[in-house]
Amino acid sequence: MSLRTPFSFTASTDTIIFLFIHIPEGDLVQDENELSSILSVINERQQVSYEELSDALKGMGIDTSELTQALLTLESRKLVASRSSGGIMMYYMLQQEAPRNVLIVEDDRNISKLMALSIGKDFAITQVYDGAEAMSEIKKSKPDLVVLDLMLPNKDGLEICQEIKSNSALAKTIVILVSAMDPTSNRFKGIKYGADYYIKKPFDPQEMRGLVTIFLKKKGKRFDPLIDLPSEARISEEVERSLSGTTRNTIGTLHIEHLDDYARRLSAGSAMFIIRLVSQLMQDIIKDKSIFLGFLNSDSFVVAGVREDVNAAMEELRREFSAILPFVLQDEGYKPISLDLDGMFDANEIPRLALDYKESSIDAIKQRRDEILRDRGARTKEIGSYTYDELRRLFAGDRFDVKITRDSSGVRLQVGKQNPEEGQQ
Repeated sequence: MSLRTPFSFTASTDTIIFLFIHIPEGDLVQDENELSSILSVINERQQVSYEELSDALKGMGIDTSELTQALLTLESRKLVASRSSGGIMMYYMLQQEAPRNVLIVEDDRNISKLMALSIGKDFAITQVYDGAEAMSEIKKSKPDLVVLDLMLPNKDGLEICQEIKSNSALAKTIVILVSAMDPTSNRFKGIKYGADYYIKKPFDPQEMRGLVTIFLKKKGKRFDPLIDLPSEARISEEVERSLSGTTRNTIGTLHIEHLDDYARRLSAGSAMFIIRLVSQLMQDIIKDKSIFLGFLNSDSFVVAGVREDVNAAMEELRREFSAILPFVLQDEGYKPISLDLDGMFDANEIPRLALDYKESSIDAIKQRRDEILRDRGARTKEIGSYTYDELRRLFAGDRFDVKITRDSSGVRLQVGKQNPEEGQQ
């Protein structure tokens, strides 16, 4: 018997290809004490990176080869799930409970079948093929998660998504949009209407299965693709790696300019949508690249990697954002989309949103790092984990008026008070 793990996938209406890695069962770690130790670390933290696991287990004599095999075993037993997030492989502790309900809404029956196969047998799956029928089924069965195509007969997926998210009885329903359509306008509409994730066709079955599993079975707080990006501890590790020069040769910050003013003029919800949009665009762009993406719980992200790869990703991100932004502003009620972006801002009605990436000087970071150590009164050169305030200081962030917090009621955006001397910009 062998464990069959999907490795890659190409799908269109006419072509479907599954490739599998065959891992003989005998090659998987069978030492239950090792498995228990690894599972204990994941359970304690609920979500943990491969590097964090490796560091935590060094004292137990578990090397990387054994760890990799052990993680495959734990995933095959459905005790943990993995997902690449911000250039880091993350492992999530799963809850063992009754099967959750998943509704697939896809009018192409072959694609619908592939979606069901990708999601797997751990969920109670229902399939419908018509938009009007879908809404009726959703109201009746109240599924935990809906995988939703955009192009459907009788009612399109965006309309269904909007109805789900505006219905208080369905407020906790997770929506994953899947579409082969041009994402320029549809991605922003999906996120605006409350979709939890947007996947482009042809879809990767591992991504589909991983997202559904983590959304529905992750232990602890509900999974959020933005907030569950690498944060303090993992950003701290990446900073130290960049300072040592052993892995990536550049690190910097991606900043959404004027987001605080945008939130004041429109709403915190509108600004939160912009952050989610930028986050998903960036995650799509770096999905198959060795680029680290961390979130500073504000209007900024930390980006690290090989300089030419990072610069290319930033350029692609700016193009994508510039293409989508006119649709966003039109949706907010500003000027016809036929006008160019500069024309839309000329009236000074709204702040000029833009993306700004600044590469940080390694020497300057080292100098600020030494200052932080002195302020801490540290006697060693080991920094440990930085706080968010220290990370902002490292990257010379002198104004962070946007702050993201998370509690049992969800993710919230707060905007600091505007400096009276600045006036309305």
